[in-house]
Amino acid sequence: MQDKPVTLAAIAGAHGVAGEVRLKLFGEGLEGLRPHKSFNEGTLTLSKVRSDNKGGAVARFAEVADRTAAESLRGTALTVPRSALPALEEGEFYHSDLLGLPAMTDTGDEVGRVCAVENFGATDIVEIEKPDGKKFMVPLTEQAVRSWDDEKLTLNPDFLE
Repeated sequence: MQDKPVTLAAIAGAHGVAGEVRLKLFGEGLEGLRPHKSFNEGTLTLSKVRSDNKGGAVARFAEVADRTAAESLRGTALTVPRSALPALEEGEFYHSDLLGLPAMTDTGDEVGRVCAVENFGATDIVEIEKPDGKKFMVPLTEQAVRSWDDEKLTLNPDFLE
């Protein structure tokens, strides 16, 4: 896999007056964030993080000294290199590995690009954006998605809209 940045959280705004920030967590949540100390190619150094008991977190970064600096970071995505994430077991994948991949049929016809991977409870769903901007969803099952690798995601044509 390429070593592209992977977003683990986003700064939602300032928390208090001492430079702490509120975080919206993605992926594995707080447990996925804790092992990392450096974000955004070393520009932010995590010195402290705790749960906000609402599904998010409150964090302090060494580079943020006050509320004004914290507020200026609102909307900032916190990224780490893909190589900093834990190794995967056979059959596991990170959703970010699929984002942006060209989607093709198993006969080689281009369908669009993967624009999102969702899970609403039953199974992962891949959202494909067609060249005309319309989107459709396909379940991430062996029947619908034949395979994927670093280059493309291959779909069963029976699942195209």
